[in-house]
Amino acid sequence: MPSETVLVVEDEPSFVEALVAGLRREGFVPKIARTGREALALFDVHQPDLVLLDVMLPGMSGIDVCRELRRRSEVPIIMVSAKASEIDMVIGLEVGADDYVSKPYRLRELVARIRAALRRAPPRPSGGNAPSYVVGDVRLDRERHEVTVRGEPVDLPLKEFEILEVLLANAGRVVTREGIVRAVWSGAASDDTRALDTYVKRLRAKIEDDPAEPRRIVTVRGLGYRYEL
Repeated sequence: MPSETVLVVEDEPSFVEALVAGLRREGFVPKIARTGREALALFDVHQPDLVLLDVMLPGMSGIDVCRELRRRSEVPIIMVSAKASEIDMVIGLEVGADDYVSKPYRLRELVARIRAALRRAPPRPSGGNAPSYVVGDVRLDRERHEVTVRGEPVDLPLKEFEILEVLLANAGRVVTREGIVRAVWSGAASDDTRALDTYVKRLRAKIEDDPAEPRRIVTVRGLGYRYEL
């Protein structure tokens, strides 16, 4: 049975490191987002089985992220916060969270709550539900691991395929370099942000009409990349 994917939305490094290690020990596959907007981008790419969502995030709040996720999906959401007042818990549950855990928490209890939420979740459709993305004349089929440009197949190694998937899933929006790295390398070393530019250059060579003047994958200076609609 495949391991369940948990999207961890948390901006405190001390919590992230311990939590990710604990989830991996328990057999889960954690994906990490450190802002609300990054969480929404990674959610579309990874389609996680559960979201562990901190309330206090930079920029877009956890409450707003929860509300947006609930518009998109019935995925189980457990909110986590150092704020333990009854009103905060009520707001979290009213916007669509399935459970609410206060910091500091015991990992064993948190894992039990995750498993309980997964048991209560409705079964996910089996087969044929891997998303495909079509933007202009580029099509990506995750299930078949195929990419076509103007109907012609393009052979992409795994990393290039995954980078393109992240960009297509967020077409028209800027995806930070760090966000792409966390999505593709699952939060690996920061050195991968430098490797990313090399992969993007190779990807452009395969899908751009003129890689020297890219019109599909554009660089947003100081931020990251955007796939143009």
